Amino acid sequence: MNRKKTPVPYPPRIELARIQTPFQPLPRMSERLGVELYIKRDDLTGVALSGNKVRKLEFVLAHALAEKADTVLTCGGAQSNHARATAVAAARLGLRCRLLLRTPDPLDPPQPEGNILLDRLAGAEIVWITPEEYGRRGEIFDREAALVSRKGGKPYVIPEGASNALGAWGYVKAAEELAHDLALLPGKRTKETSVILATGSGGTAAGLILGRRLHELKARIVSINVCDDRAYFTKVISEICENAIAEYNLPISFSRKKEIEIVDGYVGRGYALSRPEELDIIKEVARAEGTFLDPVYTGKAFYGMVKELQRDRACFGERIVFLHTGGIFGLFAKSSEFAAPL
Repeated sequence: MNRKKTPVPYPPRIELARIQTPFQPLPRMSERLGVELYIKRDDLTGVALSGNKVRKLEFVLAHALAEKADTVLTCGGAQSNHARATAVAAARLGLRCRLLLRTPDPLDPPQPEGNILLDRLAGAEIVWITPEEYGRRGEIFDREAALVSRKGGKPYVIPEGASNALGAWGYVKAAEELAHDLALLPGKRTKETSVILATGSGGTAAGLILGRRLHELKARIVSINVCDDRAYFTKVISEICENAIAEYNLPISFSRKKEIEIVDGYVGRGYALSRPEELDIIKEVARAEGTFLDPVYTGKAFYGMVKELQRDRACFGERIVFLHTGGIFGLFAKSSEFAAPL
């Protein structure tokens, strides 16, 4: 007798993303790496909203509207994909947007290129802050939210990357898609499979870990951190998972030790800072498959995956799904760093 599956209790969401996103083989990179390799094209969730951020914003912004907010505030690095996605989504929904973006010298901010240009075009106000101020961004959010309130607005604060228990639902839903994608593959369904993704704020990984259980996705979830370290992301991802389970009364258990797998060691020069070998892998994938990775997230993660496979071709199992989380606009700010000739 087939066991009837309990429906997953999704919170309300607004449809902003183009999903289900494509699931494609990477035949030439598979041959080079000696592993069955696919890519989940979450960079194609929508043009200016491209990437993983919009999946989380579908749930977070639904809550903002339910709270009657008229101004959303969020934060990130100067070329933040999340900030750009929030600015574009806010414009689409008729909301004002205020961004806290970090830069070494707020009196001399970066030129309006890449995501910064798109932020500006979408009408977002940018508040430039130093890395030290970013470390206490909660205080600055309070200050900026109070400013909005004094001007008669109603603010809604979205954390970095929309990575909280609510935002994680975006990747619970993506795990449902992945289970469907894998079920359609030819050959054995029992192949050991890993879903590999870049991790920068933890919400995407947390959602996939929860979704793996809720949707019976038969795959390991492997994160490659692009900033901080394993200990930091173990804590962050665990807290998001534990908060979601408690807040939404999810019928699943969770173990930090068993559920979280992080491949550390590929931060390189630091967040959003590129090494030549990372840019080389972006160029290699573009020329082999016509797919553009980004320099902040997917380029670092793909490079890390390749280096791990070079050490042990079987380390991720027989089949890999690389989650492309977007970020193409960040490439334009890196043009001078690519080794000539392009």
